[in-house]
Amino acid sequence: MLPAIRRAVAEEGYTTPTPVQEQSIPHLLAGRDILGCAQTGTGKTAAFVLPILQHLTKIPRAPAPMRPRVLILAPTRELAAQIGDSIKTYGRHLRGVTHTVIFGGVGQNPQVQALRRGVDIAIATPGRLLDLMQQGFAKLDAVEIFVLDEADRMLDMGFIRDIRKVIAVLPARRQSLFFSATLAAEVIELARTLVHDAIHVAIRPEAPAVERIEQKVMFVDKPHKDDLLVHLLRDTRIDRVIVFTKMKHMANRVAERLAKAGVSAAAIHGNKSQTARTSAMSGFKAGKVRVLVATDIAARGIDVDGITHVINYDLPAEPETYIHRIGRTARAGADGDAIAFCCAEERDDLRAIDRLIRRAIPVDTAHPYHSETARNAVGEAARPPPKTGRGGQGRSQGGSRGGGGHGGGRPFHGTRSFGRGRR
Repeated sequence: MLPAIRRAVAEEGYTTPTPVQEQSIPHLLAGRDILGCAQTGTGKTAAFVLPILQHLTKIPRAPAPMRPRVLILAPTRELAAQIGDSIKTYGRHLRGVTHTVIFGGVGQNPQVQALRRGVDIAIATPGRLLDLMQQGFAKLDAVEIFVLDEADRMLDMGFIRDIRKVIAVLPARRQSLFFSATLAAEVIELARTLVHDAIHVAIRPEAPAVERIEQKVMFVDKPHKDDLLVHLLRDTRIDRVIVFTKMKHMANRVAERLAKAGVSAAAIHGNKSQTARTSAMSGFKAGKVRVLVATDIAARGIDVDGITHVINYDLPAEPETYIHRIGRTARAGADGDAIAFCCAEERDDLRAIDRLIRRAIPVDTAHPYHSETARNAVGEAARPPPKTGRGGQGRSQGGSRGGGGHGGGRPFHGTRSFGRGRR
């Protein structure tokens, strides 16, 4: 790597590459395509940002107006913004490398002006990018490197048609980087249309991450979840917390309940305005907001150091999502704590999680709301009631065309791997 890039990495305190960086960076510097399976917290963003900065610096070329040299496509506004922050951080000592972040939920004029001036790197959500393309403000015929980040989440959010429209207008000669936390059949099918003769990189951080996280489950009747949450948060050691709910309206309700109990909390989900989401994230990073209540899609792009606890207020229907959630703590080699609430209708969801991590999560009965009914639920009682009518709650939270939908650290022990958790 160039000395200026190494200097920026060192200033962040990173000394050792993570596995995804070690396996990806040499091939990316050589111009190869990458098909990467890597989850959050693996240092994936630095794995592609550093080679991109190196390429642009070694082959300087003034970008033409509205024609970026590099396009990074991300599923959510938060993730796009955080990738932009990484580029700014690692490129701080480079001259002439410019970037802009393009997403919906805010006015487009500043984004249009940046594109008109010409930028090396555009980080974008699919909906807003297509809007600007249709208006003639963004052209992709000069893209040299294309990155599709969190492809599985893109598909979950319904962006497949938008992605295909973007791919269709990219130059045939380009370097393509494809990253996904999972490689389901539809994800692999999309990858085949994008990468050519790609290097395959597969990082599975689940086991070591789970080992570093102190997990426990608390059985509780559904009406008492709020009371249990407030009870736990009386412990000041639970300092910086993400609370996960399944539904957007529940995130709002839990945040309001905590506020009434005197706990500083904010909700973040796809129905929140960009201003509200940015405010919530800023407050959480600065320590002004102690508890961030989030849905899975909104939380996908969150990168905050020093999260002490993850609380699953609602268990996810897909056990793999549990791994994603608790991975928000135990970053950069630190330890973390994960607490799961489980009511009767979530009992089978918990059993699926136990099977996935190949052990039973320890049960904590030493709280005033313990429920043996929830603990022993089987059959129909251990599953959510069937949905009825048009008002039933679905699992998918969707995504808007604008790309929405979705600090201080703990002590670090041992050699710090650079970029881990920096999204």
